[in-house]
Amino acid sequence: MLKIGIVGVGIVGQSVCQILEANKDIITARAGVELVPTIGVVSDINKKRDVSIKLTTNVDEVLDDPTIDIVVELMGGVDKAYEVVKKALKNGKSVVTANKALLAYHRYELQELAGENAFEFEASVAGGIPIISALRDGLSANHIISIWGILNGTCNYMLTKMIKEGVAYEDVLKEAQELGYAEADPTFDVGGYDAAHKLLILASIAYGIDVKPEDILIEGIQNISTEDIYFAKEFGFSIKLLTIAQINKNNEVELRVHPALISTVDMIAKVDGVMNGISVLGDKVGETLYIGPGAGGDATASAVIANLIDIARKGKGSPMLGFKTPLEGGLKLAQKGDIETRYYLRLQVEDKSGVLAKVATILGNQNISIKNMVQKPIDEKRANLLLSTHLCNEKDIKEALLTLQTENLVLSEPAMIRIEE
Repeated sequence: MLKIGIVGVGIVGQSVCQILEANKDIITARAGVELVPTIGVVSDINKKRDVSIKLTTNVDEVLDDPTIDIVVELMGGVDKAYEVVKKALKNGKSVVTANKALLAYHRYELQELAGENAFEFEASVAGGIPIISALRDGLSANHIISIWGILNGTCNYMLTKMIKEGVAYEDVLKEAQELGYAEADPTFDVGGYDAAHKLLILASIAYGIDVKPEDILIEGIQNISTEDIYFAKEFGFSIKLLTIAQINKNNEVELRVHPALISTVDMIAKVDGVMNGISVLGDKVGETLYIGPGAGGDATASAVIANLIDIARKGKGSPMLGFKTPLEGGLKLAQKGDIETRYYLRLQVEDKSGVLAKVATILGNQNISIKNMVQKPIDEKRANLLLSTHLCNEKDIKEALLTLQTENLVLSEPAMIRIEE
């Protein structure tokens, strides 16, 4: 028997207890030992919870109890969770967490603290999709060329509605909040930060690279407009909030989260609604695609329990982030300005002769050539220029957009979305 203490008995914590009870026979057969949830830590002891285990507000009742074998951390947040997990590891307990923010900031410190203690975190990325084990174990023979991910169900739901039903951003955000997909303050989701935390975890396993969220490019979906949706449809693209980890031509790691235009024929472009999807390109296996629910009590609890079974089977932990020894030579993080891709631009301009020529000249001066262009009138005096470029450099596109503003060729701040192919 392995006794489990759960720190944070919310939606996921309750699902963990319920699944361990409902599926006890098959879980015990697969684990080889009974997994018994014993005690849960909550902030409000009076709040009704659908569990039969003992509840307490004192986390030390779990951390200092020598009979507790595994601590499941589901409290969320960073600082308090870090202290809880750190103490659990120091007390010799195995740990399972679903806390992506904790790992985004402290994964390497926790790996060092864990040592031979098992530390598992499958539920921290993409809910019920087993992407951690796929990267760490199933694809471990491969150099990972790229990871493209749709890792935030809220954004994917909103963009799907905008594309398929023509709903405006403000309206679909309100709907997502009413359905419980988006928080009252949706910034963490729609701003790209949630997806960025997950990306950093995957990048550490794929490339052994230690960076923080502040080090990478993060942009959200707040500025996506109906004009952008129109252009995407016109030229065979879908718009997704894409997480990208990939090796560039300089053998450096690009890590970025931002809206992207991707071809509708790409497999990952077909991942719609609240679903998550991850495309991994390995040098030997080629492309593998993982699709499933990225959130929800039962889906996330399924991943937590899979980790509990792994610990029961294996005992001591395998390398938390997948590397027994450091990668020889290491890999550096690419600079944000060194991105090379194609770009889509939305420019609001005066609807008069000569403007397009001036825009083309400014772009040309930065070695940027136009591939496709559509002009959509706003009224008698204004129009939106919707255009895509050939392959160019991020620094050049940013410089061109700045010049367009300083020379008053645009009537509002330009919008830019990267095109990934």
